[in-house]
Amino acid sequence: MGTKAVRRVTRLLASLSLLLAGTAVLAADEFRTPAISAVRVQWRSVLDQLRSEINTQPAVTSTFTFTGRRRLPAFDPRSTPALLQLNAVTSQVFTGIGRSPVPVLLPFDTAAFLDARLNNAPASLSLSRYQADFRPADLFDAGPAGYDAVFSLEPGAGDGMPQRVFARPVEVQITGSILIYEIRDPLGGKGEPVKALSAQFPDLRRFIREGYVRYAFTRFGVPYVVSIQCLDSAPRPQRLACREAYPVAERFLKALRIAGGQLARPRMDIPSGIAERPAEKSLDFTYRPAGDIVANSGYRKQGGRADLTAYSQIRYPLAKAPAFVHSQSFRSRRSNDLLVLDASVGGNTSYPWQDSFCEARSFGVGQCPGSFGHQGQDIRPAPCPPHGEGADHCQPNRQAVVASRDGVVIRSLKAQAATLQINTRNEHIRFRYMHMNPASMDADGILNGRHVEEGEKIGVVSNYLDRPNGTSRHLHFDVQVFTREGWLWVNPYVTLVSAYERLIRGRGRAIGPELPSSAVAHALPEDVIRPDSHEGSDN
Repeated sequence: MGTKAVRRVTRLLASLSLLLAGTAVLAADEFRTPAISAVRVQWRSVLDQLRSEINTQPAVTSTFTFTGRRRLPAFDPRSTPALLQLNAVTSQVFTGIGRSPVPVLLPFDTAAFLDARLNNAPASLSLSRYQADFRPADLFDAGPAGYDAVFSLEPGAGDGMPQRVFARPVEVQITGSILIYEIRDPLGGKGEPVKALSAQFPDLRRFIREGYVRYAFTRFGVPYVVSIQCLDSAPRPQRLACREAYPVAERFLKALRIAGGQLARPRMDIPSGIAERPAEKSLDFTYRPAGDIVANSGYRKQGGRADLTAYSQIRYPLAKAPAFVHSQSFRSRRSNDLLVLDASVGGNTSYPWQDSFCEARSFGVGQCPGSFGHQGQDIRPAPCPPHGEGADHCQPNRQAVVASRDGVVIRSLKAQAATLQINTRNEHIRFRYMHMNPASMDADGILNGRHVEEGEKIGVVSNYLDRPNGTSRHLHFDVQVFTREGWLWVNPYVTLVSAYERLIRGRGRAIGPELPSSAVAHALPEDVIRPDSHEGSDN
């Protein structure tokens, strides 16, 4: 039996075991870890492509060795000296590029860069000269799962680029990953080809999803996704329209070259399993089941979706317990009233917790019925005692938010959200924090590329939404995982329940689903009724 056949049989057996285990999970109220596939990199094709790119500058060709030493394992870096030489050059620009186990595709012309150096070009020349006029990378992070990078194109930059209404730099993200999260995705696989890119990327798909225009393609056996956050509407000076993003993305894609990466031992798929939870039961912590959102609070009054996946074993994002996960927009009420404002919702600080991932919002969320939802969960710390003193004295405006894992920060200056990216041998996942004060995060250096450790303070619970006091005082927390569609939102509810149980060292108790009732809304955005596909900030 061939290798491919063996892998197919293995996956079939794994799927069967998951199907059988699923029944037990529901009966035993257990949580599961995510299923993650690992891809095999076609390194011989990588070397052929690299040789072709280097040969565009004849003076540079002799600086690379494409014949490796014999009698070395296929995954030994010394078997591909050209990649070692490439990493030695590009690591001066993209730190740690050799840590990526997949070929690093970037809009960087290594051959032209080396040719300029051989011809004693002044060191003061801007990197944009070799990057299709994109600015030096805002972020580059490579690790055992792959790599992520962010580049920007200034207004007016780039020969031949059409004029645009959007007045700020356009940020372009790219990810290449050896790990793919296998999630339920009814919207997956859609998109249209781009004629101007079909020769370079035969399987490329362009589609707008969850607030981004995305270009997904496979190269050397590896999935890559290029994306730009945009609004599928008419151009505006302060918000990028997707139609204005298209030329920027196409310029980026046409400029992609092999910039680095290194062979690594082949990975095995990671099957889903039972997530670890404390054996001892908590005396007071209770939570409603995943998917049990406030009745009628979903898009067009649809319900939530049960997702029993603990996507990562994280440290709870607030420093101290107790803390509470509840809707900041809805509460239950037995009546036949329509949705109305209810200012009391934000003060809900009690058990049981309740899921709000699929609450009605204008944000695209493919995991929710109707494909619109909240994107994450809202967390409130316990209120401060009225007469707290001494070492445990509580200050309402100083309740700490901490890093959920060791990771790298993704955040531009003045941005309202801070994202923590995890890139390990077994995970490629992101956690986003919202409503902390941007000026405070700027002052504390919570910016692109900052490395933080699990449990490290990264801010305080606040109420910032476009301005101070723009929302109730809480932390919005959400999770994205990498798929063949790019980074997608998944429900962090069970991940948070599991993390909280570790924090309090006790297992919570799930209580039955809520009885049908109407929902009362607090600060319900108008565009809940008229959703668009743009990822907004009102979380």
